[in-house]
Amino acid sequence: MTRAQQTISVGLLVTSLYLALYLQLIPLPDLVQAEIVPYLPFWALVSFGAYLLFRLGWNVMTFNDVPEAHKELMGEIELAKTDLRRLGVDVD
Repeated sequence: MTRAQQTISVGLLVTSLYLALYLQLIPLPDLVQAEIVPYLPFWALVSFGAYLLFRLGWNVMTFNDVPEAHKELMGEIELAKTDLRRLGVDVD
């Protein structure tokens, strides 16, 4: 099963569970049904956004410097510059 199929499967499972709750196919107390269930999608969206923001901040904070990649990238840039100069393009 590919990653896309897994994501679609989980999304359909969560959607069908929420739809069963919203249509009152799964019995819940009236207070929960009226006050909590309608706001679950908004809560899930905000929570997912907060999680992604945390992961982005964590990855930026723990970013490792890779000197080998820097050297490789600079070498590729120099190679591209020499190719462009050979073709008559001014790159400086």
